[in-house]
Amino acid sequence: MSGWIPVLDALYADSWNPELRRFRSRFAYRGVSCDAGGLSTSLSRLVTDSANATRIELGLLRSFRKYAQRDAAAPDTIWHWLALAQHAGLPTRLLDWTYSPLVALHFATEDLASFDTDGVVWCVDFAEVNARLPSRLRSLLDAEQSETLTIDMLQEFKSLDAFDRLGREPFVVFVEPPTLHERLAAQHALFSLMPGSTACLDRWLADHPEVYRTITVPAAAKWEIRDKLDQANINERVLRGGLDGLSRWLTRYYLPPHRSGHPPGRT
Repeated sequence: MSGWIPVLDALYADSWNPELRRFRSRFAYRGVSCDAGGLSTSLSRLVTDSANATRIELGLLRSFRKYAQRDAAAPDTIWHWLALAQHAGLPTRLLDWTYSPLVALHFATEDLASFDTDGVVWCVDFAEVNARLPSRLRSLLDAEQSETLTIDMLQEFKSLDAFDRLGREPFVVFVEPPTLHERLAAQHALFSLMPGSTACLDRWLADHPEVYRTITVPAAAKWEIRDKLDQANINERVLRGGLDGLSRWLTRYYLPPHRSGHPPGRT
């Protein structure tokens, strides 16, 4: 797999849904610029002492809720605050994913400092993950005829502790956030969520290899992929929005070849 087409073919493999007779993938995608630490949450990176993780998580959310009231336009539930905090950059137990293979590919090729390192796109099958959910969560999905939960569907669990007590074994659920910002819609975003402040998704996936696959984004192909994503309008200006997204895209787009690390012959 050494170029644009092989990577695309791998990303869109198994996207045919025979029940719908449409190409509707059942995968969630997450792209990372290198294969080290790509599934650790921002909270787990902040808190190395698991004994204090719950206390720190609750303190972060409590303080965020206190000081963000003026700028928040969301219902007053723990789940809306958690989604808003994740969007705003607060360390949380949530992990960012997307429905879009191309958006995931963007994040695997966004960091120029990692262009000498292979990237990876994680692909997780909703149906396989949902089959391993506690019965209460499966019932919620069945009632809505959905493969992902929404923040509203989680509201019967009034606290993180109530959610954490749903199952004896670790589980993973994918949650669609409310459109708190246009960026979430542009990125076709969803979150993964596990019980426990320090739950480890890569460990859970290692125990369930049948629910996922990984696709390598070779370092040698990153510039080709990056340039073609830009031409397809998959870039920071669109996915991040605002002046900061525009500035990040322009800075990378106009970087001279001798500084960008383009292969010989590229301009």
